[in-house]
Amino acid sequence: MHETRIALLKALARGEFYSGTELGEICGVSRTAIAKHIEGLKGLGIDVFSVKGKGYKLSSPLSLLDKDVISQYLVPPQDKTNLHLDLTILSQVNSTNTYLKEHLSQFNSGHVVIAESQSAGRGRHGRTWVSPFASSIYLSMYWRFDGGYQALSGLSLVIGLAVVDTLTEIGLPSAQLKWPNDVYIDMQKIAGVLIEVEGAVGDAVNCIIGIGLNVKLPSNIEGIEQSYTDIESHLGTPLVDRNKLAALLLNNMKRIIRKFESEGLATFVSRWEALNVFENKPVRLIMGDQSIEGVCLGIDNEGALRMQVNGSVQSFHGGEISVRAI
Repeated sequence: MHETRIALLKALARGEFYSGTELGEICGVSRTAIAKHIEGLKGLGIDVFSVKGKGYKLSSPLSLLDKDVISQYLVPPQDKTNLHLDLTILSQVNSTNTYLKEHLSQFNSGHVVIAESQSAGRGRHGRTWVSPFASSIYLSMYWRFDGGYQALSGLSLVIGLAVVDTLTEIGLPSAQLKWPNDVYIDMQKIAGVLIEVEGAVGDAVNCIIGIGLNVKLPSNIEGIEQSYTDIESHLGTPLVDRNKLAALLLNNMKRIIRKFESEGLATFVSRWEALNVFENKPVRLIMGDQSIEGVCLGIDNEGALRMQVNGSVQSFHGGEISVRAI
């Protein structure tokens, strides 16, 4: 994003009225230029309105991402050997997962990319993740797993637990999990996980762990094809601090990933099953053109979904499987 537009956003984020002249002085440009940048902000889906005699104002204040603020809430490494915050914050990006993959050689394991907005956010199976500006957390973390592909079974499941832990910490203890990568509140999706892996079989692998977490979605949002919700709808808080939220999420992700590396999925299974949104409910699995109906029983120690189908228990792994309530 243009530096002038960033300065303009930071001024307007306070939620107060500013005249075109005042904004021009803050940003070092003319009133005419401010008017053009205001139109640019509207193009990002940011609701800016103007009142004659008062100037410009956002419909509601924005919580903009700030690396220094995020660092204040992060738990430092236990050995205190590396207190550097491996974090990149972007105003706009096509996709945080894509950006990390394209720049992977520049980063160390543990590096995180967070964006204010995505022009081509991605969910599973090529679906679009709608990503309006400063409305959610769009985050991707790079992690190198020395154990290879076999060490990744169930990773999306434990990342879902990290999201649930984060929501619980901010006052939303009712989140549940949908196999294999979604987080729900009241049967509505509030977050999703997208895991992408690169590497050779039998060797260490580079893993990109993407999370989209809805914070405050615009009321007129379009393009979401399923029931959804966001944090502010449940908290009733007018402005969630996205910097603190991002830091809490990163703390929980790193804690859970390290435990997953050393102990595997088995240690998380019982907790995941306690949060299973479809526990003992009839479901339909869609695998390409194939459809299987049964009762959702939970997961096994490899992360496969266990279902009772026609009187017998069967396990189903990842791929093109989605779970739908009947």
